Amino acid sequence: MRLKTFTAPGMTEAMNIVRMELGDEAIIVSTQKDPETGEVHITAALESAMAEEDAIERMLGGGMRPFISEAVRQALSFHGVPGRLIERLVVAAAAVESEDPVMACAAALDANFAFAPLPDKSAPRPFMLLGPPGGGKTITVAKLAARSVMKWRRVGVITTDSVRAGVVEQLASFTRIMDIELKVAKGPDALKRLLDDNAGLYDLTFIDTPGLNPFQERDIAYLSGLVDASGAEPILVMAAGGDSSEASEMGEIYAELGVTRLLSTRLDVTRRLGAILAAAASADAMLCEVAVSPHVATGLVAINPVSLARLLIADPDQQISDTLSEQTSYSEALI
Repeated sequence: MRLKTFTAPGMTEAMNIVRMELGDEAIIVSTQKDPETGEVHITAALESAMAEEDAIERMLGGGMRPFISEAVRQALSFHGVPGRLIERLVVAAAAVESEDPVMACAAALDANFAFAPLPDKSAPRPFMLLGPPGGGKTITVAKLAARSVMKWRRVGVITTDSVRAGVVEQLASFTRIMDIELKVAKGPDALKRLLDDNAGLYDLTFIDTPGLNPFQERDIAYLSGLVDASGAEPILVMAAGGDSSEASEMGEIYAELGVTRLLSTRLDVTRRLGAILAAAASADAMLCEVAVSPHVATGLVAINPVSLARLLIADPDQQISDTLSEQTSYSEALI
């Protein structure tokens, strides 16, 4: 594994330098921001192109490091990761010249998943949050809006969930504090008109949707109409925990709606992350942020291969929230 640190004025510039010098196969090991200068420091790693083939040869010849592969396998099994995905990740982990299970797991995750945090400054398309009931879409909209408002961005928030009692009022209580006018759209046509009328007014727009049953064709058809009418980028929001097989089925269903990324909630109150990996794999969705606390202002953190590997390889007898709380802050735990 070849490590190198890059420095740039901002995250986008730093990532561009990493990809330019190391290519798309680079593994992001850590990211830090200088509180005084604002510069971003990214440490990235690059594996040999022949690493996976070498790992397979070592495995067939009995020379694979059993401790590393078994540590990764046991961790993934504890988290309830589906068997076929476990095998893919273990083979990829064995391809890494590292004696650290966390780094081996991180390399495997980087090889099998894409990681792309949501922008917090501006985006050409709105973001529409989709997901099953109880996943935390509404509070996540508030968290995303708060993050951008604190960066002095113009933020628009729309809810299409006007049926369930108290949902509009809940979101409005947050948007009022941020001096954002919450707008309500009842159906695809109303949503399109609202977006057309407000075109160019905001740097970022977030759209909340009702928590409908993904296994009901009528419900999925309604959500599809919202996505088509808005031209938004659909983001799948799912709570951590739950059954991996069911999450995988949901991932396939939401993939038909065009979801591009998966945002995982409730990492502070769960022990197993297998369902999230299963859903992301089935949806072919990039992993972006995770919700690590109920606090609106500081509740979201971008995830990367190393930070996710740290959570997966953590002591199974510890809550994920305990693993995070040992750090100075949630953000430091996931850098």
